[in-house]
Amino acid sequence: MRVVSLVPSATESLIALGITPVACTRFCEQPGMPTVGGTKNPDLSAIVALEPDLVVVNDEENRREDADALVAAGVTVHSMSPRSVRAVGGALDGLAAAVGCTAPNFDLPPPGPIRGTAVALIWRRPWMTQRADTYGSSVLEHLGWSNPLASGRDRYPTIELSDLAREAPDLVVLPSEPYPFTERHVGEISAGVPGTRVGLVDGRDLFWWGTRTGAALSRLAGRHF
Repeated sequence: MRVVSLVPSATESLIALGITPVACTRFCEQPGMPTVGGTKNPDLSAIVALEPDLVVVNDEENRREDADALVAAGVTVHSMSPRSVRAVGGALDGLAAAVGCTAPNFDLPPPGPIRGTAVALIWRRPWMTQRADTYGSSVLEHLGWSNPLASGRDRYPTIELSDLAREAPDLVVLPSEPYPFTERHVGEISAGVPGTRVGLVDGRDLFWWGTRTGAALSRLAGRHF
């Protein structure tokens, strides 16, 4: 099949299924693979010109208007948007069926022991974090970390460090994406949220769902914050 993937997680999973997309986004980290713009601003004309059998999208990474425009152009679109670790297996089954492959075995490591409370920041200026109804929060929950900011209507709320300090989380996680947190931000969080541990993690393991999920959980579980 000729597949275009507009989702980094899906691109990685398609390759693991034996399907090499004819194009992907520039954020998919696949050297040598043709790209058709970004996740938020794909080149729709270029996608249609590729005459794909399927375009894979996600309701968080991609815009509805772009998906609708592709459908209007006669392109078949497959959306996969798992919100939790447990939902990944079904999403992979759906993807495999859509591309005519056999679904892979999806084995998860067992949930980890209760470790405490943890908040993962996803952006800086403004600071942003995540609620319970997000894949990243589900990953931390599976590892034994509860989210003190779980409830709320905005799934990715902004927050001041002073408000985060009042929550007194045991751990603040700084992923390498979507914002590229580095060692220099550890001191900033430590000063703004006294008494918390701060850990840098690979953002792909925290936020990229799919065929990497099981191994990503094992890698993150091995981190000693």
